[in-house]
Amino acid sequence: MLTQWGRDLDPEDPWPEHPRPQLVRDGAWSTLNGWWDFAVRATGAPAPAPEEYDGHIVVPFSPETALSRSGRDGRPLRPDETLHYRRRVVVPQQLRRPDHRLLLHLGAVDQSCVVRVDGDEVGRHDGGFWPFTLDVTDAFVRGFGDLTLEVADPTDTGPGARGKQRLCPGEIWYPAQSGIWQTVWLEAVPQVHVVGIDLTPLVDPDDPARTAVRVTVRSSAPATAVVRVGESTVRARTGVPVDVPLPHARLWSPADPFCYDVLVHLEDPDDTDGRVLDEVRSYVGMRTIAVAPPPQDPDGAPVFWLNGRVQPMVGVLDQGYWPDGLLTPPSDEALLHDLHAVRDLGFTMLRKHVKIEPLRFYHHCDRLGILVWQDLVNGGGRYRSSVTQLPGLRPVRLADRGPRRHALFGREDAAGRDAFERDLERTVALLASSPSVVVWVLFNEGWGQFDTRRLTGRLHDLDPTRPIVPASGWHDQGGAGPAEYGHVRSLHVYGRPVRVNPRMLRTERERGRALVIGEYGGHQLVVPGHHVGTEAFGYHAVTSPEELAQTLARAEREELGPARERGVAATVYTQLTDVAGELNGLLTWDRAVRKVERYPVPR
Repeated sequence: MLTQWGRDLDPEDPWPEHPRPQLVRDGAWSTLNGWWDFAVRATGAPAPAPEEYDGHIVVPFSPETALSRSGRDGRPLRPDETLHYRRRVVVPQQLRRPDHRLLLHLGAVDQSCVVRVDGDEVGRHDGGFWPFTLDVTDAFVRGFGDLTLEVADPTDTGPGARGKQRLCPGEIWYPAQSGIWQTVWLEAVPQVHVVGIDLTPLVDPDDPARTAVRVTVRSSAPATAVVRVGESTVRARTGVPVDVPLPHARLWSPADPFCYDVLVHLEDPDDTDGRVLDEVRSYVGMRTIAVAPPPQDPDGAPVFWLNGRVQPMVGVLDQGYWPDGLLTPPSDEALLHDLHAVRDLGFTMLRKHVKIEPLRFYHHCDRLGILVWQDLVNGGGRYRSSVTQLPGLRPVRLADRGPRRHALFGREDAAGRDAFERDLERTVALLASSPSVVVWVLFNEGWGQFDTRRLTGRLHDLDPTRPIVPASGWHDQGGAGPAEYGHVRSLHVYGRPVRVNPRMLRTERERGRALVIGEYGGHQLVVPGHHVGTEAFGYHAVTSPEELAQTLARAEREELGPARERGVAATVYTQLTDVAGELNGLLTWDRAVRKVERYPVPR
């Protein structure tokens, strides 16, 4: 099944947009997307690369997808196979700059890879949802060479982060994919260059004159950073946080998603002439997000506050899967279509479910004013239904600490637990400067959950500015204070009416945590001609768009509305789109049909 954007795809130039909108060097980059050679071989073959390749593939689409043109017809890479890529690279003339370094950026490669140029290893990476960068200056000293990758992906047979991928998909689990699935690109940078910019808004709603943005410029070598935000400019050593004053700043919100331009250039600290070493562009949105009781009831149930005002959180679950690209949207326009649909349907927020999107997704949320609850990506071993499904039918809460509990939750592998903590740090580092990301969700429904109290504290240490949902759905671990139990208690309700337990609401109010319905709904409506296969999964079947609209309206009127009045601070409807055989979306999987014109969001 192809989407309209998949049908329009130019395989010679897919995803031509700059892939990193919050750190841009004008004219100093070039995409390597497009046609590559590929092959699949048994792991452990004698040579690191095959003598003959199987055919051609369009990067950045995984070989399991239609848009890759690989011809593999959805066959997933097996755990005992290795996926090989090859491309002859000629470094563009505009990137051959004296006294510059050449960087190779890979947006995401699922799951582990070794990168070589002309047979010599230049780097390796593990973790299928996070970008990485390699310095390939010396490897391309001649200006050209053969770039190859060897990729392994055990999917759900290994402990690494995988999200909802399964080798045997069905119901809420989706087809597996492998290999390169985000933009590959080259960038020329000066010897001393900006590596990253960390941007943290400092907003005091009670004293707008004190508003500032805390900026940390990370560089390849010590330098002086000159940082301009809006009309304010400061100088600081790289690696040292500096506060740039923005008195009476224009605050970012869904109603006014204004972002300040940020310009950073590096100067040689030993050069009295202030010679510019590097210059990059970025942006920042100024806002606060917090959980606290409403202003009219200081002892009431906590709600979400944005910029010192109560912020409604009526959201939708967003899986981010596509029929022709799986994890990879067909194009930037396709990404925008989904985000406009979120807004047009009336939602104020989306929950990005166990997936890290390409950075352009968050850029569009930043500029459109769409609030994002960001899940960490789950991993671990085999999930047991007694842990992940039974609690949805009757109250079960299991502890998640210690070797026996680790095994019960599919987390007996110590290296896999270490990898999750590494990926947690990567996720915060990657997305913390995005104003649209307002809540972290640590674990979902017991999928690979472990040591929740400790990891909530670790996440809070990494980012004390955002509320945390420690365990969405079930297996909340409690704890001593927000550093252990977070800021939000999240319930999942399927197959029964949404009801608020007064005792639970009272307990969470005493803890200072917001009580939310982190998932509900899941009404299945089959639209003939717009789904694949014979499976039709959902939590409750309806037979027509009219019945779906009536069901949603009745739930809002009789269940969700009263729940909000009693203190529920947020709701997340399942889900934005159909995915494979899970047909409970508000849009079909190909995005061709909107099943309802608008969700009955309360006014």
